[in-house]
Amino acid sequence: MIKRYCWRLWSEYKSCFKSKHFWISFTAALFMLVAGFVISSYAVQYATESASSSVTDLILSNVPVVDLDGMFVNGAIMMVFFMILVCLWEPKRIPFTVKTISTFMIVRSLFIILTHIGAFPTHAVIHPSSQNLIVDVIGVNLYSSSFLGNDSFFSGHTGLPFLMAFIYYDRKWLRIIFISLSMIFGAVVLLAHIHYTIDVLSAFFISYGIYRLSRLLYSKDFQGETRKQF
Repeated sequence: MIKRYCWRLWSEYKSCFKSKHFWISFTAALFMLVAGFVISSYAVQYATESASSSVTDLILSNVPVVDLDGMFVNGAIMMVFFMILVCLWEPKRIPFTVKTISTFMIVRSLFIILTHIGAFPTHAVIHPSSQNLIVDVIGVNLYSSSFLGNDSFFSGHTGLPFLMAFIYYDRKWLRIIFISLSMIFGAVVLLAHIHYTIDVLSAFFISYGIYRLSRLLYSKDFQGETRKQF
């Protein structure tokens, strides 16, 4: 069975590497991803410097803050590693997946710039290098402090795995995993008072909207004939 999977994977990579469209689309996806990171970094910096006063929240005002620093940072990094492995397992989906994630980052950056409410008065303080399992294991801090600020609306921790659930909707086990991660991270950011309730709830709707938009914008990269439509 392992030999069969390895042969299938090799055949898919070989087919993709021979495709001119794949290389053009993959290169464009990488440029979009880099642009997404740059735009996100500046958006978070602007929102942090321009943060206004905090507001009340029905849930956060009635739930004590829980220190989930380690889970917020390490959990997100491990999820990204898992997402990379998932992408590598099906190379033909890489361009569409990367472009959709890049679109997610750019759209979220626009929301961050437009909405920069101050952090809730009681919230867990995130230290990217303290209690960081990834730093302890490989000695590299992959969670840049430039992405830690008042970037409240909307929750990336909640929205990104939910978006991945739609991208891999035809893979039932992946769909379940990503939806579960979305729910877990939604609970984490609420318990830690890192995001307002509206940041978490809106992430589900906006992420789905981004997925549908990406289906229209990158229709040539979407392998519609091999997927369940949603």
